[in-house]
Amino acid sequence: MVKTERLEPYTLSWEAGVFPLGGDALALGDFAAVKPGWRVCDLGTGSGVLLLLLARRAENLSLTGIDIDPLSAQTAQENLAANGLSGEIFCGDLRKNPLPAGGFDLVVSNPPYFPVGSGKSGGPARSEEFCSLDELCAAASRLVKNGGRFSLCHRPERLVDVLCTLRANNLEPKRLKLVSHGPDHPPSLLLVEAVKQGRPELKVETDVNLW
Repeated sequence: MVKTERLEPYTLSWEAGVFPLGGDALALGDFAAVKPGWRVCDLGTGSGVLLLLLARRAENLSLTGIDIDPLSAQTAQENLAANGLSGEIFCGDLRKNPLPAGGFDLVVSNPPYFPVGSGKSGGPARSEEFCSLDELCAAASRLVKNGGRFSLCHRPERLVDVLCTLRANNLEPKRLKLVSHGPDHPPSLLLVEAVKQGRPELKVETDVNLW
């Protein structure tokens, strides 16, 4: 069964077996800094939702995505085509670096949140079975140009892991936002933007999102 959501002015569709649309992707799509004409790459693109969310915020983006799952890669390509957007979606392992080094202004990712063996795995799409946090950040660092940005979402309890891993891969954390479901709830989502070879200085934001 195919599901469809309207993301004005675009439409996102996916079927069973493709990671569904969620609030984390919507939040990241609003958080990531993007400018017209930028070259954008989504690591683990799934349905291609982040590419659509960014394309509605800035014109003339060069859109690229990669996913290890053939069905997801096909779905992302179909979503671009159905919405009149050009772009390239690759089916492959992002750890094997099939894309050009330094070829992007912005890299984004909504990655698996849980380390293997943590007891919180929800399957390959939610655990780091096929790509660890360090491998993800290493790939992003290779792909983004010097001064370019890498934006990702993650779990607040892994804040230290995320910041340390970014810095270890020459990606300096510059913006951090904690998102909660309401004023009486603890943060449920972490959003981070890092700059390749950026200078140390972190801006911390908070947000309440009643999903």
